[in-house]
Amino acid sequence: MNWNSFYPVLMTDKIAASRDFYTKYFNYSISFEADWYVSLVNSKTGDELALLDSEHETIPEKFRKPVQGLLLNIEVDDVDSIYQKLVVENHLPIHLSLRDEAFGQRHFMISDPNNILIDVIEVIPMDETYIENYKEDTREEG
Repeated sequence: MNWNSFYPVLMTDKIAASRDFYTKYFNYSISFEADWYVSLVNSKTGDELALLDSEHETIPEKFRKPVQGLLLNIEVDDVDSIYQKLVVENHLPIHLSLRDEAFGQRHFMISDPNNILIDVIEVIPMDETYIENYKEDTREEG
C-alpha cells in the first residue's frame, strides 16, 4: 500500500497546553488550528504531529480517551545541549536521566502535558553484542 503521509494524532483533553509544549520546545509551528484539533509541522524536519480533543464527535464513543501508553522518539544531533535546554534550563519533568546505552543511544526521557513519554535520542556507536541484531536495509528505493 502506498500513502501520502503518516503522522501521529494525539487524542487529549489538553489541546492548548500540548500545542504550547510542542511549539515551545520542539520547533513545531501551527499549520491548522480549531478549538478541537491542531495540526503542527516541525520547521526543521517537516515532521507532522496533530492534537485532537479526545471527546470530539468524530471519534467513535468507545475510543474517546486521552492517549496513554505512548512513547515518542525524537532523534537529535546533540542530545547534551537539548538536555541542558529542556531539563536544566526549563525544568521539564525527567523520567530517565541522560545516559549511554549499549544498543547505540545516548538519551533521556521527559514527558509532555499528557504524560506521554518523549525519548530524546542521539545515535552513538553500539556495543558489538548488538550489531548482529540489525538486519539489512529493507526499505524500497524511490
